[in-house]
Amino acid sequence: MIPIARSDVLDIERHKQDIDMTVDRSHLPADHPPVKFGKVGVLLVNLGTPDGTDYKSMRRYLEEFLTDRRVIEWSRWLWYPILYGIVLNKRPQKVGKAYETIWNKELNESYLRTYTRNQAEQMAAAFADLSNVRVDWAMRYGQPSIRSKMDELQKDGCEKILVFPLYPQYAAATTATVNDEAFKALLDMRWQPALRTVPRYHDDPVYIEALAASIRKHLATLDWEPEMVLTSYHGIPQSYFKKGDPYHCQCYKTTRLLGDVLGWDKTKLMVTFQSRFGPEEWLQPYTDKTVEKLAKEGVKRIAVINPGFVSDCLETLEEIAVEAGENFLHNGGEKFTHIPCLNDSEEGMRVLEHVVRRELQGWV
Repeated sequence: MIPIARSDVLDIERHKQDIDMTVDRSHLPADHPPVKFGKVGVLLVNLGTPDGTDYKSMRRYLEEFLTDRRVIEWSRWLWYPILYGIVLNKRPQKVGKAYETIWNKELNESYLRTYTRNQAEQMAAAFADLSNVRVDWAMRYGQPSIRSKMDELQKDGCEKILVFPLYPQYAAATTATVNDEAFKALLDMRWQPALRTVPRYHDDPVYIEALAASIRKHLATLDWEPEMVLTSYHGIPQSYFKKGDPYHCQCYKTTRLLGDVLGWDKTKLMVTFQSRFGPEEWLQPYTDKTVEKLAKEGVKRIAVINPGFVSDCLETLEEIAVEAGENFLHNGGEKFTHIPCLNDSEEGMRVLEHVVRRELQGWV
């Protein structure tokens, strides 16, 4: 048997794809619509972003977000009078002002949108070796929507679509709601693509090593050493955790593995939870309370990283880098630094590409 080089195999496969995607229309009715097929789509999905910082844009975004039953599990009879009577009348102005402080003025958009688009573009370039793969991006709330992008991919010939919720740790309020929306989109499609969703990757060695590398790289730029590093994750209500949501445990495992890779003492790396909303008790310890407590106890130098966020956004750039920093310094701390998310960095893209290539096995 004569061995075939990998390059020759790729050439053969591309040739087969070209043949498969070329339709002989001679036997079709004259009014038969053009049909594309034979491609595989990859859709990166992040939480979402308002179109602007003005009241109407913020209200529209918050309404879509806060009416999601995965996000707020209260009875609609209880929640909607509060939402439409109070929250959506007052909160858009407050959140809009916060967004203004971290808005990407150059592109007139949130940094979450900037980073997610960059991630999709870099991912597309990384898959240039696979001519039948199409990469795009969407937002669970706001634009571009999951439904619109899945429709575009299907019309472009994607018979298979991999939906990638950009959350390393699984939570019903994040990963599950992305999956819900993706499968709902299939309801209106006559020719449904096969659908896969990316599972949690909170303990993937490539992801853990990327986090460790980003910490080492950032701390190397400082002329001081933090006494403690907080790994601050977005919180969820305690009631969600007690119903069986695995998020809490996955956050702790990420931090434990990160400490192992860094070779740090367990007392130097601490798990906290941020961004609580409403009167319910959320996962603890709370980031803001912990920062204040550490400062009052005499800790002078801390750093905070957000392992659960793939891209920097309002919750990292404003809530942590600004608010938590000011809180720490105001209560007696002396040095504070926020370690950026992986974003579209080399380390971050290595993680995303690794996960996508793993989940596409058997399809490409």
